[in-house]
Amino acid sequence: MRYVNAQVFKPFNIMNNSPSAKIYVAGHRGLVGAAIVRHLTQAGFHQILLRTHAELDLTRQTGVMQFFQTERPEYVFLAAAKVGGIYANDSYPADFIRDNLQIQTNVIEAAYRTGVNKLLFLGSSCIYPKAASQPMVEEALLTGPLEPTNQWYAVAKIAGIKMCQAYRKQYGFNAISVMPTNLYGPGDNFNLENSHVLPALIRKFHEAKINKWPTVTVWGTGTPKRELLHIDDLADAVLFLMEHYDSEDIINVGTGREVSIRELAETVKAVVNYPGGMIFDTTKPDGMARKLVDVSKLHQLGWYAQKSLWDGIESTYRWFLENQANFRQ
Repeated sequence: MRYVNAQVFKPFNIMNNSPSAKIYVAGHRGLVGAAIVRHLTQAGFHQILLRTHAELDLTRQTGVMQFFQTERPEYVFLAAAKVGGIYANDSYPADFIRDNLQIQTNVIEAAYRTGVNKLLFLGSSCIYPKAASQPMVEEALLTGPLEPTNQWYAVAKIAGIKMCQAYRKQYGFNAISVMPTNLYGPGDNFNLENSHVLPALIRKFHEAKINKWPTVTVWGTGTPKRELLHIDDLADAVLFLMEHYDSEDIINVGTGREVSIRELAETVKAVVNYPGGMIFDTTKPDGMARKLVDVSKLHQLGWYAQKSLWDGIESTYRWFLENQANFRQ
């Protein structure tokens, strides 16, 4: 049976169909967390627990435990993380490994200690070895060296996966780990220093169009291939998995389709309607040559991504145009 996500949201059966279930979304201001909150709200849940970084620093163990003891969430979506593109990962390795390890450890431990019914941990496809066969199956985890430019973030995420598995094995804690592919969509980070490839391209082509620049420079050779998943598809998959998946094994979430960086740049160029040319700066790193996840396990459960890349880029560009004055710098 094909699961269709086209604006159809149903309460989780595991939550006894109760819209009053207390759900904590860690990282609700981020790209992933904000989309999860949108989908939970549309599904009818009205006790969604949210805290900004100023209100609750997830790297501080005492504060996290106090929050869980006071609020007693029943379900947790752990979407909080320090994230960024190649430049940010390579430039701030200590920040990426330290902050992510602290966030994961504190939230998972507090969730277990306070009797959370189920926790969903958001990982990343960068956990897989650099030379993993494509598409990358879940069993490829820890079978080879990681991509050097983002290994610090990847190691932290792998630790989060293993922590979920360890707590399930030792304590019977119901924690699952979901590995999304490259994400994009409304609410993305368009900072050229630490954004991912798609929002960076949108901003570059838009600014070139506005300023009438003759060319846009794209990092790398343009040959690497990437799989891109719209954030609304991910949020839909995450709610689906919270209801239908219960295993210590990680599970990939993606489209099962890939596009080269050159093709992606050409698509963004067309969506933005930029008339100039493109230059590929081959002195900049490409990262992994391919990054496609195997979604067979997810498809067997009955979930498929719905949004096309063109439609997804159009919606992201519209959001960019509407929020230029206040998007994250």
